[in-house]
Amino acid sequence: MNHRTIAVHGGTLRDRATGGINTPIYTSSAYAYMDREENLYPRYSNTPNQRAVEGKIAALEHGQTALVFSSGMGAMSCSILAHAGAGDHVVMLDALYGGTHHFATEWFAHFGIECTFTKTRAEDVIEGVTPATRVIVIESPTNPLLEVVDIRKIAEFARGKGITTIIDNTFATPVNQTPLDLGIDVVVHSGTKYLGGHSDMCCGAVVSSKEKMEKIISLARVLGPCLDPRLCYLLERSMKTLGLRVRAQTENALALARFLSEHPAVDRVFYPGLETVPGHEIAKNQMSGFGAMLSFELRDRDPDPFLRKLKIIAPAISLGGLETTVCAPCVTSHAKMTKAERERIGVRDSLLRLSVGSEDMEDLVEDLGRALE
Repeated sequence: MNHRTIAVHGGTLRDRATGGINTPIYTSSAYAYMDREENLYPRYSNTPNQRAVEGKIAALEHGQTALVFSSGMGAMSCSILAHAGAGDHVVMLDALYGGTHHFATEWFAHFGIECTFTKTRAEDVIEGVTPATRVIVIESPTNPLLEVVDIRKIAEFARGKGITTIIDNTFATPVNQTPLDLGIDVVVHSGTKYLGGHSDMCCGAVVSSKEKMEKIISLARVLGPCLDPRLCYLLERSMKTLGLRVRAQTENALALARFLSEHPAVDRVFYPGLETVPGHEIAKNQMSGFGAMLSFELRDRDPDPFLRKLKIIAPAISLGGLETTVCAPCVTSHAKMTKAERERIGVRDSLLRLSVGSEDMEDLVEDLGRALE
């Protein structure tokens, strides 16, 4: 089935009592256990609303099973810790989401895990592997510079070495990229972004094979980052329009990237859909669309006056909503990193990250053009 059909129908639990076509909200935290094959409990992530939305996410990502979390970082941290422990080594991209980078630099030592950060070329990632490497964590496109990683090459190498690969697929979404089909073991989402899509919930998700998911589920049940049934319902409902939203946002993003790349007040534009950007050919081979995120650097100017002149586009943290938002990564997503660390990976103070929404493209162009004057 096409992803738009899966988004509407996948995982839906029909209400047998009334015939309602939407999954009902099961508010119980206490379930009967006698004469039942499985004990249901919200912390186990096996209640009806959790199972329904997990089924939809798994189907969209072409995975065997999924697990929902109360945040994207809950999903990412559980996925890493389930497959790496004391004495193990992890390879990570330098250009990962700032929260994941902070988790590694601040907490890996506490768990006895060593980490090597590499650039985004597959050859650099492979070179960072040691005999103790148990996990490789990548992101493509990356946050916030939209660099593209050769997913197939890394996955094939890791599979041959028995290394678990984890990818943050938040920016691409399953509409534009399905990493499990490219050989990746574990796919992570910050569902707060495109899966939710309306800037009104905080959640995360992991998709994998049943074998790889066993350890993640076991750890998650101990740590307890489960998702409330009401939020599960909202997430499932929101995902029904995922295909429509992301396609419209992706079309707008390409148009805005081209507009910004030709504007004299803009120094550089980072978007894999631009033919002149490094990684464009790789993106063409592993993505069905280039996504709705882009970033750009202003030429010789402070971003604050530009941000304050915007009328439609809102300066705001987070991304993936129907509305277009913009932020400066140096004081938002990558604020936990030192200035030196940000400069090393190319996140300068003049960089702005644009999460493109579904508004009329001409209105967005007019808003950006006015603020850039």
